[in-house]
Amino acid sequence: MTTAARTSATAAPVPPLRAFAALFRTELLKLVRNRAFVMPSLLLPVMFFALFALPNLNGHLGGVQAGPYMVVSYAAYSLVSTALFAFGVNIATERASGWMRQLRITPVTPGAYLTSKVLAAMLMGLLSVLVLLVFARVAGGVSLPAGMLGTVLLRLLVGMVPFALLGLSLGLALGPSGAAPTANLINIPLMFASGIFYPLDVAPKFIQSIAPYLPAYHYGQLGWTALGARDPSNQLTHWAVLGAYALLFLGLSLWAYRRDEARRGG
Repeated sequence: MTTAARTSATAAPVPPLRAFAALFRTELLKLVRNRAFVMPSLLLPVMFFALFALPNLNGHLGGVQAGPYMVVSYAAYSLVSTALFAFGVNIATERASGWMRQLRITPVTPGAYLTSKVLAAMLMGLLSVLVLLVFARVAGGVSLPAGMLGTVLLRLLVGMVPFALLGLSLGLALGPSGAAPTANLINIPLMFASGIFYPLDVAPKFIQSIAPYLPAYHYGQLGWTALGARDPSNQLTHWAVLGAYALLFLGLSLWAYRRDEARRGG
């Protein structure tokens, strides 16, 4: 009787919400405990702001004050970097360690797995933006009104989707030793060529000509226009381009997933 009761208790299904909460907590702890990921995520946006924004706070960019404009620029950099590395490198590592195979024999669904990763990455991204905002306020006296800041964050968080899918495709297609350098090779040039690190007005002509075709350019515009900056296009164009890139990277992720499954099946 005692054994039967113990067996029944052991086999009792875990409520889906409780299982998801446990998975989300695990994902968040993995990110927080990964010093190689956390330290650059928190410090690099602050370092770039100190180097490039603090000496130019009295200027104007896009028709608005340079301080808030560059806070948005480095917040965008921070969130894109978080999306690429939290997905790309971590998923590649989990594939190599066998963690994803172990999850397949649990009640965890692929949707819950990806959702927990998205939420954990968003929280990490918000933490890095908070650190940047505090530094900009303390070191440069730069702050954004609450309503404007809320609009900026909402646009940038929703706009993270294509970059998270790009990170996912890298994590599914590459190993842990290849995902990190590849993400860096994509991220840094993308930031320079899209006007995130410095204004496109001072960039070479060929960079100015390719910027409107890059997703990070349209991502930055979503944040800058929330400040009232000049915009050569309109909001629908930016969302449409980011949506097209999201579909492209979703297709790459599905292709990489099926290829990985075929290899393991063989």
